[in-house]
Amino acid sequence: MTSATDPLPHPPASTDRPRPTATPTPAPPSTPTAPPPDKAPRWSLPALLAILVLAAVLYGWNLSGSGLNSFYSAAVLSGTQSWKAWFFGSLDAGNFLTVDKPPFALMVMGLSCRVFGFGTWQMMLPLILTALGTIWILHSSVKRVWGHGAAAVAALVLALTPITVAINRDNNPDTLLVFLMVGGAALALRAVHNGRLLPLLGSAACFGLAFNTKMLQGYIALPAVFAVYLYAAKPRLVKRLVNLAAAAVVLAVSSFWWAAAVSLVPADERPYIGGSTDGTAWNLITGYNGLGRVLGGEGNGGGGGGGGGGFSGTAGIGRMFNDTLGGQISWLIPFAAVALVGGLVLCGRAPRTDLTRAALVMWGGWTALHYLTFAMAEGTMHPYYTTALAPGIAALCGGGGLMLLRAFRADRRWVWVLPLALAVTAGWAIVLLRRASGWNPWLWPAVGVVMALAITGLFVFRSGNRARLLAASVAAAVVASVAGPAAYAWSVPSGSAAGAMSGTNPTAGPTTGSGGFGGGAGGGGGRGGFPGTGGEQAGQDAQAGGQADGGRPGGTPPGAATDDAATDDAATAPGGTAPESGTAPGGTATGGGPGGAAMGGGGGMGGGGASTELLSYLKKNQDGAKWLLAVSSSQSAAQLILSSGEPVISMWGWSGSDNAMTLARLKELVKNGELHYIQLGGGGMGGGSTATSEVTEWVQKNGTAVKESDYSTSSSTTSDSTSTSTSTSASTSTSTSESTVYRLDASDVT
Repeated sequence: MTSATDPLPHPPASTDRPRPTATPTPAPPSTPTAPPPDKAPRWSLPALLAILVLAAVLYGWNLSGSGLNSFYSAAVLSGTQSWKAWFFGSLDAGNFLTVDKPPFALMVMGLSCRVFGFGTWQMMLPLILTALGTIWILHSSVKRVWGHGAAAVAALVLALTPITVAINRDNNPDTLLVFLMVGGAALALRAVHNGRLLPLLGSAACFGLAFNTKMLQGYIALPAVFAVYLYAAKPRLVKRLVNLAAAAVVLAVSSFWWAAAVSLVPADERPYIGGSTDGTAWNLITGYNGLGRVLGGEGNGGGGGGGGGGFSGTAGIGRMFNDTLGGQISWLIPFAAVALVGGLVLCGRAPRTDLTRAALVMWGGWTALHYLTFAMAEGTMHPYYTTALAPGIAALCGGGGLMLLRAFRADRRWVWVLPLALAVTAGWAIVLLRRASGWNPWLWPAVGVVMALAITGLFVFRSGNRARLLAASVAAAVVASVAGPAAYAWSVPSGSAAGAMSGTNPTAGPTTGSGGFGGGAGGGGGRGGFPGTGGEQAGQDAQAGGQADGGRPGGTPPGAATDDAATDDAATAPGGTAPESGTAPGGTATGGGPGGAAMGGGGGMGGGGASTELLSYLKKNQDGAKWLLAVSSSQSAAQLILSSGEPVISMWGWSGSDNAMTLARLKELVKNGELHYIQLGGGGMGGGSTATSEVTEWVQKNGTAVKESDYSTSSSTTSDSTSTSTSTSASTSTSTSESTVYRLDASDVT
């Protein structure tokens, strides 16, 4: 059993002292020997580098053709224009409203864009580097416990996880989040191994920065990490408790420094914290980005309506295996579960400080905690959240799988466990591949045949001096296990699968599920919002939309517009129906941001952008105002920020639930000359609240509607006779489905 639990078997050192002899004993003839346990085999580093190159291709190939999340792209652009916006994570450079996440990921991308210029590659470079760093760290951590072979398998599994490939090509904060959490877990394992305090403090700092990347999601694995240290670390119990107390202090400081700093700034001198109900970071922590994600309905729209927010299917223990999430993350969950249980049994009555068991509990706890959190979450649950499961699954497949292989060779009682786990893995892969009807139909039979041959080879070459043939069988089993995930993963950079990518809801592979709200797994459901018709076509449009300028994440450089209007945002309009796409009255439609945006509606404004002529008109008549325009939702504001390069106010956040804009605040901005133009209608997501109604009524009563003929040279002059220039008549003709821009000046404020 020793060979099954010791990653580097070697004879124990003898405690007997050799007897002295008169003459030295002649040395025996030299014979080939195995390399020392601490010496890496020649293939180890090349294998790791090959995996990193493969990952770099998957994460970076055709990157400028992928749609990024315009919500975060606009915030990064604003951060390059204002250090205050960079610190707070403001959506606009005028610092009216922040995004609904802490700003650490935006800070990283913003610094890169300040150095190299604003664009897709400049924004994504640090995220891709951190994604590769995650693979390197996981490889190093697994290698320290189980050896080089297990580390290579773990690195390969992580690199090829489909949802990980999809999210690592997007500017959502999850890539940086996973990097920090994996770094924290690896440092904690090192602290368990060597008993030193510094790695434990480093682990706490990493999890604190993870908290400042995506708040409470960065803490999901923390109970397993601290529990493993408390039980398995080398120091005595009192010392372990003292060390954990010191780590808790570091964790608190690294987690709450930003929220504390925000609180020290007077409310009238800082932007409204998006996603909160009272404009504070503490409310964002406990509500929208806290219990709201798990319980639903808590905080500022954080519940997503219950049932998981509609993007990942109904909450329940089997959610990871449903039509939407199955192909993204579940391929190797069954094998990882068997490897975890089997590995723990093989550890038997190992000492308390046994590093192998500690690593199994660490990565097993990581996987179980993330699985249960994501499976049972009643709040907003995007498929790409599950990328946090991938490191735990990968470590268990590499380390636990190696333990099963050794037990398979050394103990007849275990001879059935590894083959059964591999057979279940192949069977589940076949089920997932057959869900994607008509997509690479040759693949699932190939997986079945290769796995059957691999299992046969394991039994045939199990004993005797046929190590190379046994190794070939193991390699074939690995290939069969990762073939399905690899095909899904490659579909993202190659664009070979409908619905493969959307900047707001990135997924990999073909569309196989509705996700609850209509759109397929890759159908670009709005960012945490209200997906509508979506589905396969939406995913194709989102992928095809891309970036017209070959590099700018907004699809168009600031101050310019394009004639092409994609349909991603149109497919996700409030109410579940897509507004008419095409050109806005009096001008062309602008792509606006990643994934494109359909322009339509009256007054040249739609749900996500403005015509070139209207943008030019607004800039020409900005009259020194800080903000170019105020619109209802963050989606519209983000598109306009990217199209114009100017600050644009999102009055009520991405869901229309933020209390950022009040009537008193609007009057103050207008009176001070900081804002002149407000857009109402056009599918905006604000509505229903008292503040929204008050603002809408006041603007319609006191503002002057901007007529199409004021900025459009192609509009008919005869339409002037049917349009009204008075604010009173304009208010009676404006409906919630139309978009009208109003001009307000200080003289309009009574």
